[in-house]
Amino acid sequence: MPREIHATAAGGAARGPRVVVIGAGIVGCSLAAELAARGWSDITVLDQGPLPAPGGSTSHAPGLVFRTSPSRTLSTLAGHTIDTLTSLTVDGRACFRRVGGLELATTPERWADLHRRAALATSWGVRGALVTPQRCKELWPLLDESRLLGGFHTPDDGLAHAVDACRALTARAEAGGARFLGRHTVTGIRQHAGRVTAVDTDHGTFPADHVVSAAGFWGPVIGRMAGVDVPLLPLAHQYARTAPLPEPAGAVHEATRPILRLQERDLYLREHGARLGIGSYAHRPLPVDPFTVPAYDDAPRMPSSLPFTPDDFAPSWRDCQDLLPALRTSTVEDGFNGVFSFTPDGMPLIGETRALRGFWLAEAVWITHSAGVAKALAAWMTEGRPGIDLHDCDPARFEAAQRSPAHVAERAAQQFAQVYDIIHPLQPPEHPRPLRVSPFHERQRALGAHFLEGGGWERPHWYEANAPLTDRLDVPPRDAWSARHWSPIAAAEAHATRERVALYDMTPLRRLEVTGPGALAFLQRMTTNDLAKKPGAVTYTLLLDEHAGIRSDLTVARLAPDHFQIGANSPADEDWLLRHAPADVHIRDITSGTCCIGVWGPLARDLVQPLTRDDFSHKAFGYFRARQTYIGHVPVTALRLSYVGELGWELYTTADLGLRLWDTLWEAGRALGAVAAGRSAFNSLRLEKGYRSWGQDMTTEHTPYEAGLGFAVRMDKGDFVGRAALEKAEAPRRALTPLLLDDPAAVVLGNEPVHAGGAPAGYVTSASYAYTLGRCVAYAWLPPLPTGTPVHIEYFGEKVPAHVATEPLLDPEMSRIRR
Repeated sequence: MPREIHATAAGGAARGPRVVVIGAGIVGCSLAAELAARGWSDITVLDQGPLPAPGGSTSHAPGLVFRTSPSRTLSTLAGHTIDTLTSLTVDGRACFRRVGGLELATTPERWADLHRRAALATSWGVRGALVTPQRCKELWPLLDESRLLGGFHTPDDGLAHAVDACRALTARAEAGGARFLGRHTVTGIRQHAGRVTAVDTDHGTFPADHVVSAAGFWGPVIGRMAGVDVPLLPLAHQYARTAPLPEPAGAVHEATRPILRLQERDLYLREHGARLGIGSYAHRPLPVDPFTVPAYDDAPRMPSSLPFTPDDFAPSWRDCQDLLPALRTSTVEDGFNGVFSFTPDGMPLIGETRALRGFWLAEAVWITHSAGVAKALAAWMTEGRPGIDLHDCDPARFEAAQRSPAHVAERAAQQFAQVYDIIHPLQPPEHPRPLRVSPFHERQRALGAHFLEGGGWERPHWYEANAPLTDRLDVPPRDAWSARHWSPIAAAEAHATRERVALYDMTPLRRLEVTGPGALAFLQRMTTNDLAKKPGAVTYTLLLDEHAGIRSDLTVARLAPDHFQIGANSPADEDWLLRHAPADVHIRDITSGTCCIGVWGPLARDLVQPLTRDDFSHKAFGYFRARQTYIGHVPVTALRLSYVGELGWELYTTADLGLRLWDTLWEAGRALGAVAAGRSAFNSLRLEKGYRSWGQDMTTEHTPYEAGLGFAVRMDKGDFVGRAALEKAEAPRRALTPLLLDDPAAVVLGNEPVHAGGAPAGYVTSASYAYTLGRCVAYAWLPPLPTGTPVHIEYFGEKVPAHVATEPLLDPEMSRIRR
């Protein structure tokens, strides 16, 4: 039996909880230093390899740190990483070299994309500029400028010396009482009553109140020991070094020139003195089984460094020689295939697991985001909140269907192949599809549905059957980017909803059933609005964290005294509720066993009333009410709700009866000119009404008052999560602001920077062409601005005029919904 080992803080008794960090790469070392800085000292960092380079991804990483990303979260984490690494030195050497970054374009498509990336950088506060081919040549004399259309230069990006950084971070952490133990292989994770208690190794057992898996591509191995699913796939990535060049750019220092990225060829380059290092994503995916990776002493080089495969690299080498002619007389001196981690959506896995309390993940984290992740996780562990929104890194974000080993492997391999691709915000993954379909799928296909994917679900965005309805519409043409995954048919479907009636497949909306004698008290405690209403009431409410950040928004229908149906956003909502639910409350995900059709439009009552014996008049079945009834032969739960700003109902039934419900409504709607409508029209209609989309328009970084959702907060109902923080909240210094574009033909899509008074002031969250209003509407986080204030939205380098509008933009009296 391994001996039990206890840690004691330097100078006396241990301070803070007992923490064991598994993995002494840059994430684990950063986390130990961050925890120590916050006063926790009983910290043990374990790794199976020798320190300070134990053989994981950190030990071989080229060290690129770029901030610009479509993800605001990743950009923020990268910024924190740069700040941390800039403060570190080892033996007088800086651990971060701010050489900058230079992304190149040799095609019109990539040059246009660099304009989009420059706008993203502005949105997230990253310094950067589009530069000419001549300026690219000045920054990198070895380039063939005749091949270039331009570049995007970010002067604050650079190179991390990851192993040196680990040494510096280790010294910081040890000064605060932490200890680092190499050559300790983890063999098990102990637990009791659903909480972690200790970590077993080949050299003893380490008691723990918190265990953090920062094991990199060994994450699934550690996860299995803990009984926790870690959905990531290790993949090998090629990296080569050239022979010394006759025209060295970095003869004095290891690197002086910006990191080069030729993303259209899946390449990046950096200096190693007189040599160049070349990384390639252009080759076939090379998956690695983390359970068969050799131990440090058994690996030819190190566990994360696999033998180089020259044939895979040959096309990339030719591309490099075309870009930098000096390489035509050089050779590839050495190389390796380095292993690192990909998840199905390309985002990290950060947070505490519910399956084993006290067991935290910091996995699939690259050098770029390493110290930023550590800072957020340390704040989360010590203060109860990460300080930035991490919902798209939540380990609970994946649906069950997305967690199978086959799905993880296929999607993660796609993420590798697309890492430098130009990805449209609506672009769906290619495989495996279809995965999840509603009961109406075959009817939708017959109508020519154009499907995109969300949460594994196939979601119709428009229907080709409605193409003839566009004949009488004047829909402005779109540029190539905004026209992707869009059709003018969406305009016809939006008009049909406003003028007649349309059927929307709302099946992918997540549905939870909450029952039990403590259900009401529990939901009152967890949400902001007052749910103590008679059965049949429907309430829009919010889930907050303890700091009043918006974790999600919910629609709660009270079907019986102890029976609630909740419309939620993601698996993380269920995870959050289950973490807090008492024994007398039962929570069940009913999404897969049910389906939903939204029937919306001024003729919605004309459609449904003849199909039921119940009274669907406004007086008998008011807005935000629920009723269990029948539509034809089909038992349904009908909720009088409208996310599109029109009269109508959400009709829920079991999956086996879904097709019958669709056919019943479809046949009855023929005489009324009913159409099937998709998500493209839906998004346009909801923005015309100013309805928020959680995760896109607001997150945990925003309070209800900032997001314009104060109406969903009832401070007089008693205590609830986040109430104390709301009581102390200052007047909002920013607001989710509606903007109308001045040009009726202009369109933006989201994440674009907004300029006010000639300076960047915020960024767009959601945007869509508003077909009822005849111009594009965008919501943006901005300082409070008066109605009518002129602003500019930057779109592919153009400053598009817009102005602050008053919401709701359509039907402020709510007469269309309450008729």
